Amino acid sequence: MTRAKAARGRIDKRRAILEAAFTVFARRGYNQACVQEIADAAEVAKPTVYNHLNDKETLFRHAVEAAADAVGAQCLDAIERLRDPGADLPAALTDSARRLLRVCASDHARALRSLTYAQLTTFPDLAGTVQERTSRHLADALSDRLARLMLSGRLRTTDPARAAEHFLALLTGPLEAHSRLGTRKVPVAELRELADSAVDTFVRAYATTDTAGS
Repeated sequence: MTRAKAARGRIDKRRAILEAAFTVFARRGYNQACVQEIADAAEVAKPTVYNHLNDKETLFRHAVEAAADAVGAQCLDAIERLRDPGADLPAALTDSARRLLRVCASDHARALRSLTYAQLTTFPDLAGTVQERTSRHLADALSDRLARLMLSGRLRTTDPARAAEHFLALLTGPLEAHSRLGTRKVPVAELRELADSAVDTFVRAYATTDTAGS
């Protein structure tokens, strides 16, 4: 085996361990989950888990961080269309809003939130880490997209960071209520309605006359 293949194999094995760990931790909680169960789920030997992650606490932290990175990447992908929205900006905003809500309402995102909140006493710093890797990165990226649209005259000129904050609040606020703080799975049709309503409000507040009529 070449050195490159060995390195790739180690990376893949670590990823499998972290994914298995997140699944087990999300299902059983930190205290009830055991490393052997995680090793079995990842289809590796228990010593292999310790070779990659030193102990249970390190394993938990890295599993949560990896899950946050995955959700964060999905959120960034959801707003990618706003880099080049085309002629119909409201349609692009609606597409991004619908995709964002699907990510935020996904089982993976709900499990991440639930697990992070459940362990606030034991791991108080993790909430900030998860927020940084998900919502803050998303807000920064969205602010950049909106700033470009303001410069091009497609949105009225204002603070893009505040506009991004408003856009996300219009989505996540209603989602919190409809999902009952993440305890209820929201149907896709309901998510679409929430996204469409959020975009309608945002466009009324921020779009220029030409954009609102496109």
